[in-house]
Amino acid sequence: MVRLFDTHTHINTEVFFGKEAETIERAKTFHAHYLNVVGFDYPTIKRAIELAEQYEQVWAIIGWHPTESYAYDATVEKYLIEQLAHPKVVAMGEMGLDYYWDTSTPADQERAFRRQLAIAREMKLPVIIHNRDAIADCYRILKEEKVYETGGVMHSFNGDPEYTERFLDLDMHLSYSGVLTFKNAPEVRASAQIVPANRYLIETDCPYLAPVPYRGKQNEPAYVQYVATEMAKVRQISYEQVGRETTQNAMKLFGLEKEGWAVE
Repeated sequence: MVRLFDTHTHINTEVFFGKEAETIERAKTFHAHYLNVVGFDYPTIKRAIELAEQYEQVWAIIGWHPTESYAYDATVEKYLIEQLAHPKVVAMGEMGLDYYWDTSTPADQERAFRRQLAIAREMKLPVIIHNRDAIADCYRILKEEKVYETGGVMHSFNGDPEYTERFLDLDMHLSYSGVLTFKNAPEVRASAQIVPANRYLIETDCPYLAPVPYRGKQNEPAYVQYVATEMAKVRQISYEQVGRETTQNAMKLFGLEKEGWAVE
């Protein structure tokens, strides 16, 4: 049996309220047995941890989203540090840069980004990186902040093969979302072809970025199967091998190997 790990979901957002149990059960039906729920502000952090406490095969990742960087202050930082100590929090994020939306200035984003990277280093947690229209600055900051000391994930990676190599050199994992199935994303498929077997992950980023054949509709963890299917085609390996490799990679990165979760 294939057991997929959807490493980046937002089933803690409003569109899933009251539907979390059925969403998680449906995901299992379609091979997605393990989920990370990512919190990025006060309400979603609280809910991510609640879901991780409620469901054995769900874990939380918490951080402060770049679009919310204008609000990042000492109070936020204290709250993050407190919540990061929770035993079911497995990484810090999502953090990073987003130059598409203008809710926070680039200066505010960089300040919040560097502070979170410093906290993750101190707490020895992998980091989950959000990048939108800011790949060069993301790379520069991660290199300057020695991200290789903690490792982490370039979430919903959309870089070309050149940046694939650059982020791999920083000891980052690359996670591929429904974008991999889009016809207008040849650079993402080119990246997926060359990423090493021990450094790639799959995700939905639900409710966003639904894969083909659901592109443009609400995404959910069950649809990570379509990312895995496309990944198998791109890498010319079996669906089962994609599942085995990506789940093993996730278990190792997030420190879950010793808990004995089945990979297949």
